[in-house]
Amino acid sequence: MKNIIFVLEYDILFLEVLSVKKLFGTDGVRGVANTELSPELAFKLGRAGAYVLTKDAKSTAKVLVAKDGRRSGDMLEAALAAGLCSIGAQVYQCGVMPTPAVAYLVQKYNFDAGVMITASHNPVEDNGIKFFNSQGFKLPDRLEEEIEELIAAIESNDTLTRPTGADVGVVKSCPNALDDYAAFVASTVPGLNLGGMKLAIDCANGATSEVAHVIFEKLGASVHTLFNQPDGSNINANCGSTHMSNLKEFVTANKMDLGLAFDGDGDRMLAVDQNGNEVDGDLLLAICGLDLQQRGQLAGSTIVATVMSNQGLEVFCKSHGITLLRAAVGDRYVLEKMLEGNFVLGGEQSGHTILRRFSTTGDGILAGIHLLAALARQGKSLAQMSQMVEIFPQVLINVRVNKERMKDLYTCPKIKKVKDEIEAQFTGDDRILLRTSGTEPLVRVLFEGRDAGKINAWAKQLADAVKESLSE
Repeated sequence: MKNIIFVLEYDILFLEVLSVKKLFGTDGVRGVANTELSPELAFKLGRAGAYVLTKDAKSTAKVLVAKDGRRSGDMLEAALAAGLCSIGAQVYQCGVMPTPAVAYLVQKYNFDAGVMITASHNPVEDNGIKFFNSQGFKLPDRLEEEIEELIAAIESNDTLTRPTGADVGVVKSCPNALDDYAAFVASTVPGLNLGGMKLAIDCANGATSEVAHVIFEKLGASVHTLFNQPDGSNINANCGSTHMSNLKEFVTANKMDLGLAFDGDGDRMLAVDQNGNEVDGDLLLAICGLDLQQRGQLAGSTIVATVMSNQGLEVFCKSHGITLLRAAVGDRYVLEKMLEGNFVLGGEQSGHTILRRFSTTGDGILAGIHLLAALARQGKSLAQMSQMVEIFPQVLINVRVNKERMKDLYTCPKIKKVKDEIEAQFTGDDRILLRTSGTEPLVRVLFEGRDAGKINAWAKQLADAVKESLSE
């Protein structure tokens, strides 16, 4: 039973951390574009963010800005750029490109900060703004809180600097950004030759649409690209890493060796083997981790995952002398634990894979290339490597709730009663994780154990209680 208590207490602590902040969730500021995330708010984020992130700049501050191609991206980019320029920063607009490209290019160009306008895997109505510091890292809680405090001050009495004349910031283009990112990613696997490989990629009509196929083709693969025609409104629409049925069908129907699916902003990747079976982030960590371990490159013989990761990954790691550490949900929290221990591999079941030797954040294309390199070194197919891990049956139900009621999740008497009754029936292999989403008004109900029938019934029972209690 100890694992059950640990997981719930860990997530409650995580919830308390999030509750301190009003704007920032686990991955930047998100909301419905033009209402919750308005251009007025984007302007204020630009002013406050520029002040916090560039106040130590020794010359005119430079900020890189990119987006994922949503229709609302142009509106928010214009407002954000105005806010940045009003502090005196020079804004370098890179257009549509993956989130990890921003993290890399900020470092390469020696800029003071980077901003990505994206809502990742969320539907097109949503959008978001996330900041990177000059080293390409997402911001720690203390800096996000400082930005929020400044925004509150701006709304009552804006005393931040307002340069005039030649000191006002300007907007410039960054024409070589995508090529520079592509060249970097390909360079991380010297000598890799994918000649003869039939590869399908699903770009989610998002930020990887222009660059993913270029990188894989450069390495010799025969690439068949799906959903790479973004029109501003079709991002993540029945495609990408959250909707993989079309990719699965394409891979099997066309006898592909495997398929890779990215999300809207390109920081996630899930795979499909030649039989059409989905390979999630836990399996990707197992495959890449074993390859690194066998080559003596898995620092501390440790992989960092999250409380959502399947127990099967933990069992696999133990059998190969690998320690699995669990962080709170969110790739930024995975990265924090990686930095604490100087570890090189971490990620989430949802497809964020962080290869810290090369990147400061999850990178779907980078992870895809290193997955293919690991398979080549092992001389095995994705299906063969995936079978090494015994995945415990796991049921995840996302319950959409009233945003204002999310805070009552752990104190609601009805939810607690149902949870306690279910836990009384648990055996040693059963596990429960009940948590709120950091990016959407959702409660995630996760059950795991060896008896699929029982955990399905329990998950539905608890999800119904959550819906009845928090959806009003």
